[in-house]
Amino acid sequence: MLIVQKYGGSSVAGAARMSNAAQRVAETRRTGCGLVVVLSAQGDTTDDLIAKALEINPKPPKRELDMLLSTGEQQSVALMSMAVHRLGFNAISLNAMQVGMTSSSTYGNARIKHINTERINAELERNNIVFVTGFQGVNRSNDITTLGRGGSDTTAVALAAALNADLCEIYTDVDGIFTADPRIVPTARKINAISYDEMLELASLGAKVLHNRSVELAKKYNVNLVVRSSLTRNEGTLIKEEVKLEKTLVSGLALDKDVARISVVGIKDEPGMAFKLFSILANEKICVDIILQSIGRQNTKDITFTVERSLLDDTIKIIERNKDILLYDHLSFGDQIAKLSVVGAGMLNNPGVASIMFEALFDAGVNIHMISTSEIKISVLIDERSADKAINYVHDKFADYFNA
Repeated sequence: MLIVQKYGGSSVAGAARMSNAAQRVAETRRTGCGLVVVLSAQGDTTDDLIAKALEINPKPPKRELDMLLSTGEQQSVALMSMAVHRLGFNAISLNAMQVGMTSSSTYGNARIKHINTERINAELERNNIVFVTGFQGVNRSNDITTLGRGGSDTTAVALAAALNADLCEIYTDVDGIFTADPRIVPTARKINAISYDEMLELASLGAKVLHNRSVELAKKYNVNLVVRSSLTRNEGTLIKEEVKLEKTLVSGLALDKDVARISVVGIKDEPGMAFKLFSILANEKICVDIILQSIGRQNTKDITFTVERSLLDDTIKIIERNKDILLYDHLSFGDQIAKLSVVGAGMLNNPGVASIMFEALFDAGVNIHMISTSEIKISVLIDERSADKAINYVHDKFADYFNA
């Protein structure tokens, strides 16, 4: 049996937690399983490295930033290998170059393209526990790239898929997936099992337990995926293809405060203008989320959309640079907003979910700026200052509908 485990930054923050994680690794190895372990950087290491970079250069080149940030995971795997050696087990640490984890060339947000499993399989045959740096790859120029915050989850699932592992365990500092962030919503409940589709929506909408691309890979390659705590022995959350869909009205709520809104006001009301706008943004690797187009008036219309808050300035510059093509009147934008989402596979056949959510927001006195829906989610944009209050009201209103 082959298991891939991943330990997040909080699970290896400091010597005590590193030692605890090493003990968990050793326990798994004693069962006779082959073991590949992916690690994040310790604690706040990544944030500290970013702060160091910004002290030197407020706008550091993305290639150099990736070179810097990748060192955090390399420290983790080397230290963990030492900790496991001390417990009497054979172990080896490998970085992305040594593994042969090739990626695209988008610094800061690269995607894994291929994993050469030859080195890992050779180390497993030597009875080594293999520790692999998360969060990073190597592009065709042999430059280090990073996969975006939370990318170690994606590294683990990609390795599980490439190695045809029997199980992929994501260890974190909470007991599993909750109906909402328990740090914001004290009444949040742990979910025992959730479908890939629901988890993908929650991860994409701001739930920070799993990297959304890791869930995409798990669904695509049918990876057995479990999220559990490294600090307790409690059962975690199983993520799988189907979870009693007929009974699951609402699985969970997500709150994303990393949101900015942009309105392109007075764009021509004629075919092809939306295509021009969003193709320009796509070519610049700008990912767009909620989109709202107003009804045409006086031969113009307004197109409003959201992006990650960190992309706001770049997106505005790109649009302004292309004003001669887009022929709009002016831009309106803001970043003091948040996106609140309700997710559940059972929503498809239960039309009353939206009214329950909107009633909760009315009770909380929270105004809605934009609404977006799909078969299994409803998202609203609200003022950031009202976000924590809003998610607690909505969570309480759905208390009898969770299948947790």
